[in-house]
Amino acid sequence: MIIDLHAHSDASEDSRAPLETYLKWLQRKRDLLPIDGIVLTEHRQWDPRADYRALEDQYGILILRGAEVETDYGHVLIYGVSDEMTRRFDFADVRLPAQDVIREVSRMGGVAAPCHPGRPTIGLCEHYAAGKPPLEGVVAVEALNGGSRRGENERVDDLIARYGYGAFGGSDAHLVSLIGICATELDDEIRTVEDLVTALRRGRCRPVDFREQVRAARGAA
Repeated sequence: MIIDLHAHSDASEDSRAPLETYLKWLQRKRDLLPIDGIVLTEHRQWDPRADYRALEDQYGILILRGAEVETDYGHVLIYGVSDEMTRRFDFADVRLPAQDVIREVSRMGGVAAPCHPGRPTIGLCEHYAAGKPPLEGVVAVEALNGGSRRGENERVDDLIARYGYGAFGGSDAHLVSLIGICATELDDEIRTVEDLVTALRRGRCRPVDFREQVRAARGAA
């Protein structure tokens, strides 16, 4: 099963992509992008009322939700968001303490995973290079990010080799044409965000990259 674990709809202030347009694009590009589901990880927010079951049924694509928050070690994706987490942390705070977020989210049943770690300023690598102590309790990092520039994903390879983190991938799409270009292959069937949290904790997943075949298709068009 292949899921894009990092995507932003127009609910995020820097995205122009309506959710349903993502779904139509994936349905039309199924031969290039065999994506079974996406996780919406809107910036610094969580809407407990959001319900996408009708769209899931209409398009046959799993839609899960997480959040992307900002911490003193860069950006972090949270999977398995609960009311308890949103009471404990103000997701709009751009200086959340990363170590507290990782420890507390885990205690509350979720996973907090650094995203685009190789990116300057907002990635984990730069914070480690600056001498900050390694975070405890990291189970996985986003090893493949579709929005990263040349060399940024490669920096994450060294991070994973050194600290033994699990790895996953996501498009970090803010535009419709970028959804699903990087994603995560999971060994188990994922029906709920709880299934996803379990898979990430067990390391039963790996990043997958569809960028080259998308580029080749565009070149042939």
